Amino acid sequence: MKKLFTLLLACLLFVGCSSNSTSEENTTTSTQGTTDEPTKLVVSATLDPHSQILEFAKPILLEEYNIDLEIEVLDDYYIFNKALDSGEVDANYFQHLPFFNDEVEANGYDIVNAGGIHIEPFGFYSQTVSSVDEVADGATVIISNSVSDHGRILTILEQAGLIKLADDVDAINATVEDIVENPKNLEFKEIKPELLSLAYENNEGDLVAINGNYAMQAGLNPVEDAIILESADETNPYVNIIACRSGDENRPEIKALVEVLKSDEVKQFIEETYAGSVIIAE
Repeated sequence: MKKLFTLLLACLLFVGCSSNSTSEENTTTSTQGTTDEPTKLVVSATLDPHSQILEFAKPILLEEYNIDLEIEVLDDYYIFNKALDSGEVDANYFQHLPFFNDEVEANGYDIVNAGGIHIEPFGFYSQTVSSVDEVADGATVIISNSVSDHGRILTILEQAGLIKLADDVDAINATVEDIVENPKNLEFKEIKPELLSLAYENNEGDLVAINGNYAMQAGLNPVEDAIILESADETNPYVNIIACRSGDENRPEIKALVEVLKSDEVKQFIEETYAGSVIIAE
């Protein structure tokens, strides 16, 4: 009987130890399962202001949404959407809506607009004249070779009284061919957008139309330095957007990114940093 009791006691002790071991393993597994690693989100952007705005938003995304934002800076407009469509990045932040629409139509990209973020007023800059009145007959105007920018550029010139577009033309889609009045015989020269600020610095034209981000990269303040500056109210159709692949606009990470970029914290950062050169789109 004594031997039987000893054997039963040994079995109970073994079962108890095994149960405790299993419990400890389950506890460890449970603890490990609740330790969530940040979700990585890769967004491509131009240097300024887009990547700078993203840098400000980065710690907010990590703290509030557990999203680890990786920013990939590019400078060639025509690489961004191709890289996005092919899955090299999760989203991009560099382009206005007309450019986006043209890219999708021309290339068949399966990408969508996830939300409008800000507007960068487009300006004309000059090393030789200080006002519209000083623009001479036959002056050279250097503009972007991106067709999606042409309507915007020509509309600004029309509002400044330098040209007149045909009445029946859609301003967004206007081209140089739609000019019906050109009293100063302006001559237009097209170059890549990323070369516009260099053309200004080298005094290659009487007027140079520079995208807001490239103007800032060249140390220009559109509000202070532009000879002619685009209106920047909320009705401006050239809002800069977050683009992502079709279907991803509903991803929590993309929604969080748009929400943070439109937040009061980011709006205040933009107002204090860019002093009217960039405005949040309402």
